[in-house]
Amino acid sequence: MSSSESESLFRALRDVSRVAIIGRPNVGKSTLFNFLTDTRKAVVKNQPGVTRDIQIEPAEIWGQKFDVIDTGGLTEAPDLFSQLIREQVIEFLSSVDLLLVVMDGRIGLCPEDRDVIRIAKATGKPFLLIINKVDRNHDLELAKAEFYEFGVDVVPTSFEMRLGLDQVLEWIVEHVKQTEHTQREGMKLAMVGKPNVGKSSLCNRLLGENRLLVSDIAGTTVDAVDTELVYRDRKFTLIDTAGLRRSSKREDDVEIIAAFKSQDAIRRADLVLLVVDGTLGPSDQDAKILQAILEAHKAVIVVANKSDLGDREIAEYRKVFRSQVSEEFHFFADVPIVFVSAKTGRGLPELFEAIVDMEQKLSRRIPTSELNDFFMHVIRQAPAPVWGHTNVKFYYLTQTHQRPPAFIAFANYPDGVDNSYRRFLAKRIQEQWNLQGVPIRIFCMGVGRRSQE
Repeated sequence: MSSSESESLFRALRDVSRVAIIGRPNVGKSTLFNFLTDTRKAVVKNQPGVTRDIQIEPAEIWGQKFDVIDTGGLTEAPDLFSQLIREQVIEFLSSVDLLLVVMDGRIGLCPEDRDVIRIAKATGKPFLLIINKVDRNHDLELAKAEFYEFGVDVVPTSFEMRLGLDQVLEWIVEHVKQTEHTQREGMKLAMVGKPNVGKSSLCNRLLGENRLLVSDIAGTTVDAVDTELVYRDRKFTLIDTAGLRRSSKREDDVEIIAAFKSQDAIRRADLVLLVVDGTLGPSDQDAKILQAILEAHKAVIVVANKSDLGDREIAEYRKVFRSQVSEEFHFFADVPIVFVSAKTGRGLPELFEAIVDMEQKLSRRIPTSELNDFFMHVIRQAPAPVWGHTNVKFYYLTQTHQRPPAFIAFANYPDGVDNSYRRFLAKRIQEQWNLQGVPIRIFCMGVGRRSQE
């Protein structure tokens, strides 16, 4: 797929003003982001470099709606992460409307602050200089003094103590464009998997923007990042997450926070895309991730990335990969598989066809009369479950309003319906209504008794 074709298929929604927060590491950018968006989506920790990806979240102040962007810390440090973050932020600033430049009032003016101001001025966008961590009122003017050399508006604040933030809000409202905010619509897609399988590269390919930090170093993505996109007039929210390692390999607090955010992304998603390195095949860790997805009762598609390499380097690559999936994911034999390449764009239309197909399955409503005709026929095909010395008698089956589809079977002894019989019923429902790949749940209830799963 060419870049022009990709841009025509996948385009990020851009209907409101964008207000970006920039500054050195550990000056409080993520705290300000969380305050403006009334969320805790940005990781806040007293450690430089925690925010590595660009996050976008809608906000509303006094009736004015806009998007707030949290960015990685700008520094001239020579390490690879710092350089990647710097390049990424500078490139992305061309797409924003306003800048909030945050500096540390306790430390005072640093050489890197001057570099941040140069970057802000180079964009040609309006910006406000915010001096954070000024905790005492009588220090306000003193804190502002050394920053006057930049010749721009300066506002002393304390994000933690909520001092001076009213002036920040007034500036934003005064400058933000009068555009209507488009609420996020459509299916939420969480992209998860082990580190370094190409999740962020795949997200960037879909979005057509260099939104997410990409390198060949495992652990680059820390935050779970929500982004809106449209595919052929269908709206989706895409959530990229940190790579999930085994608990024993989470070496620092940042990785523990990242793992929590990945789990939260799975919980919030309608559909999970489990990205696997197609050249290596699924592993035991991938199986554990899939089990966590199923335990959260979420639909899932396995995305075999790097399939351009797989097709070139592995004989009968797709057959081999499917065989590996069948063996490693034996507990979910019908899991859908799509082969893609984040590098070339191959397979992306097929991926979204699978997503749209899954969306239709998740929304499937089966008429109660049709469901019960089927149910009465099916329960005659296998011996009835036994509770004590009595056969379980079923009365009827009904569908709940949950997604993925779930069903309640009413019986005289619901405790006698064990997991194997539930699996039998779920399998027959999948076959009857083409719901393969959907993790169906069967609940059992007795008339007048509480439901049991």
